[in-house]
Amino acid sequence: MSRIGKAPISLPAGVEVSVSPSNEVSIKGPKGTLTQQVDADITVSVEGNVITLTRPTDQKRHKAMHGLYRALLNNMVFGVSQGYKKRQELVGVGYKATNDGNILDLTLGYSHHIYFEVPKELSVKTEQDKGKNPIITLEGSDKQLIGQVAAKIRSLRAPEPYKGKGIKFEGEVLRRKAGKTASK
Repeated sequence: MSRIGKAPISLPAGVEVSVSPSNEVSIKGPKGTLTQQVDADITVSVEGNVITLTRPTDQKRHKAMHGLYRALLNNMVFGVSQGYKKRQELVGVGYKATNDGNILDLTLGYSHHIYFEVPKELSVKTEQDKGKNPIITLEGSDKQLIGQVAAKIRSLRAPEPYKGKGIKFEGEVLRRKAGKTASK
């Protein structure tokens, strides 16, 4: 059984935490501010540079909420202090990505361009070097939002198993299938 909920969260320099009476935790740092509503049964306490979470009983629900909210708050602390980054690679002949501010212009082998608006909380960068696949880089402080936006971009042209064409995460290993074998 995991003991993640019992581990304290240490705050780096420049990160401030405030807990409202309605159990809403707000974390402010150099990369931005994030808020999270914590379940009423879980108690959040801030002592010096450490956040600790406690649960009232050992019921299964309380144990689950204890670990969940500890992990969410830890991700928020990391996000506002260092930030998160996801890189995606476009694999395919003629696949292109450019951006104008937070509008992403994708050419993915369809008969039209796809324009995707990235939320203003995130920043997007595109790289297109000669002889290499185009790269889309998402950066921000909210891990959940970055993952959701990256998954939405990936769903526009998911990688297929035969040629491997599509949008994949950098470093992702695709399971490839053998094609048809021609018999004579």
